[in-house]
Amino acid sequence: MIRWYTWRVIGLMAGVLWFLSRGAWGDPQAGLVGRWKLAGDCRDSSGRENHGVNHGVDLSAADGAKFNGIDSYIEVPAAEDLKFGKSDFSIAVWVHTEAELDDVLGDILSKYDPASRTGLVLSIVNSAGVTSSQPNYRNLLFGIDAGRADAAWTDCGRPGNCRFVMAMSVWDGHLYVGTYEEGEKEAGHVYRFDGGTTWTDCGCPDPANAIGSLAVYEGKLYAGAARYNAGGSALTKSLNWNPGGKVYRYEGGSTWTDCGRLGEANEVIGMAVFQGKLYAAPLYQEGKGLYRYEGGQQWTFCGNSDRRVQPLVVYNGHLYAGSYDGGRFVRYDGPGKWTDLGQVPETTQVYSFAVYQGRLHLCNWPTGSVFVYDAPKNQWTHVGRLGDEKEVMGVAVYNGKMYAGTLPLGAVFRYDGPNQWTLVGRLDTTPNVVYRRVWSMAIFQGRLFAGTLPSGHVFSFQAGQCATYDRELPPGWRHVAAVKAGGLLKLYLDGKCVATSAPFRADEYDLSNGTPLRIGFGQHDYFNGKMRDVRLYNRAISDEEVRVLAKRGEDQ
Repeated sequence: MIRWYTWRVIGLMAGVLWFLSRGAWGDPQAGLVGRWKLAGDCRDSSGRENHGVNHGVDLSAADGAKFNGIDSYIEVPAAEDLKFGKSDFSIAVWVHTEAELDDVLGDILSKYDPASRTGLVLSIVNSAGVTSSQPNYRNLLFGIDAGRADAAWTDCGRPGNCRFVMAMSVWDGHLYVGTYEEGEKEAGHVYRFDGGTTWTDCGCPDPANAIGSLAVYEGKLYAGAARYNAGGSALTKSLNWNPGGKVYRYEGGSTWTDCGRLGEANEVIGMAVFQGKLYAAPLYQEGKGLYRYEGGQQWTFCGNSDRRVQPLVVYNGHLYAGSYDGGRFVRYDGPGKWTDLGQVPETTQVYSFAVYQGRLHLCNWPTGSVFVYDAPKNQWTHVGRLGDEKEVMGVAVYNGKMYAGTLPLGAVFRYDGPNQWTLVGRLDTTPNVVYRRVWSMAIFQGRLFAGTLPSGHVFSFQAGQCATYDRELPPGWRHVAAVKAGGLLKLYLDGKCVATSAPFRADEYDLSNGTPLRIGFGQHDYFNGKMRDVRLYNRAISDEEVRVLAKRGEDQ
């Protein structure tokens, strides 16, 4: 016969299990200052009355609100509840992204004042058209700032005998670069950054003198080989005349698989993924145009709009390209179909693109300027020249702000509003040369990285504090959480902590600002996908609470 105390023990154990299932480290409702289920409306169910105002989001679907990636978002007016100051806070949300993309993925949530560089951002960084590469692909970024930044850039060393860091991409938790090496018996390499000034040689896929482009496609890293004419950068021409023009897939170690050549091209200088396909373009006239990868070693020629088409950028449902021939801007409309959208003002060569605050920005030669595109009107607006520079190349949207690298001084500037570009450092100070370039950029380990010519060094910089997930966010429904706990930022994916920031002093970061909270929009772009159950806490939720939310979702 079971004694009464045995039943009592069983009852206590059942109670403990129930308590754990509800989150033993606190009521899952405790500290909620906003909960937007996004099921039929965008009202706040936390009891704090922080109701959202809908701007074009489809809230009718049963499986989550649909954000169109072009102009839809939800705005929550500024309130005292949403001013976190120096305190802890947490974000938890379910997001859904498609496997095949025709747009930037954009911001999940933001409350950021660009004028004071104060606030918080939670984004999915998805960029192409950074001169010759696709540097970040489906990477999560959680950042805060209070107008703080490194006083100087950190020299991360020189990969091999690099003279020109032509390509840069983040893949599978690591930063990779492609190099131009000028010796007669030297060829372009791919290197992996292993911290400090350490670079691991991942091999030399091709006998050509450069790896001109990098991109992530179907979970693999791809590299484009190029025969680069260094005379265009006022350097001595390489005596290595081996043709490039091939694309290679990385298999690990120093092993690469030959994926074929782009027609008659001798170089690959632009790659981007659009609608589930990898596209690539050469630099010079031989084989000029766009090519689509079909698998194996097969590439389909997609035409050329009667001019070279590079760099490549994916934006609002289209694949666009700039050109070095007359500074034209063109849109790819299918095999052999191109729409010439005209010449960009003051531009003879288009070098790079960035999507910032939901709008496409273009960087040029010879006025060292940036322009923003108004698609409905097919017009460009000049938003400033970067000092007295002549060319703008590497560009990135990092922790709420846009940064761009230049020629001839090898500098980096921060965009602080129309016609306001702030110098944040000169990276390449090689003496007695005509040109110094900051050509490549990528976001990695919470920092902004940039590659240079002619020193061939890579430099890094930190603004505010960031935690980044440096692997691809898988498509489909994913639970994302971002937690500020004292002097540390944490990023979670599907209940698991996948990234943390460097430790910092929390009392140096007062995040209070008067801007509204935006769901599905921020400093990068409008969110492209579906979202549900957005939660905002005025405390740091625990690892276990994140796991419970990720496991049970809206049932909590």
